[in-house]
Amino acid sequence: MNFSKLSISFAIAVAMIVGLAACNEKPAKKDVKGAPAAMETLKIRYIDEDSVMANYNLAKDINEAMLRRQNQFDAAQTQRGNEINKFGNAMQQKYKNNGYLTEESLNADQSKLQKMQNDAQNYLGNLQQSIQNELAQSQIQLMDSINNFMKDYAKQKGFDMVLRKSATVYIDSKYDVTNEVIEGLNKRYVKVEKK
Repeated sequence: MNFSKLSISFAIAVAMIVGLAACNEKPAKKDVKGAPAAMETLKIRYIDEDSVMANYNLAKDINEAMLRRQNQFDAAQTQRGNEINKFGNAMQQKYKNNGYLTEESLNADQSKLQKMQNDAQNYLGNLQQSIQNELAQSQIQLMDSINNFMKDYAKQKGFDMVLRKSATVYIDSKYDVTNEVIEGLNKRYVKVEKK
């Protein structure tokens, strides 16, 4: 009996020693295929996209062009509105002064006013659609320019990732490469003057 108790005690002691030894060993890291992988360090940086949009010359040029187009739309809207109001006021004055001698002449002016309103609405709708299309194309051009630059920039600098500041909760400012990116974007940008 003593021998069996001793055997069990010995077996437990060996199991504990093996267990402790296993706990002290660090398992080798393995990559996706199961082979050991070296410890990898990611190089991550970030940009403040608001600063990029405010200081990148292409973004500034697009913004200025869109402001000009918006001013063009506002001027056209004001002009068409003034023409319609002027004609409408003239009609009202003519009606008050019994200037319409026949119902046909009143109907003709009402039809003309309706046509002016419809034409203005169609013109302004088409102009607004044209501006929206230009804006969409400009945004595609802007994002393509930034994305293409960022791919080249990150590869050249050996960065694994470049994040947007707004996509992070906290990131130390020592990882900010915004100014360097803006400088690189502006060096690469060549403004094409429209004829």
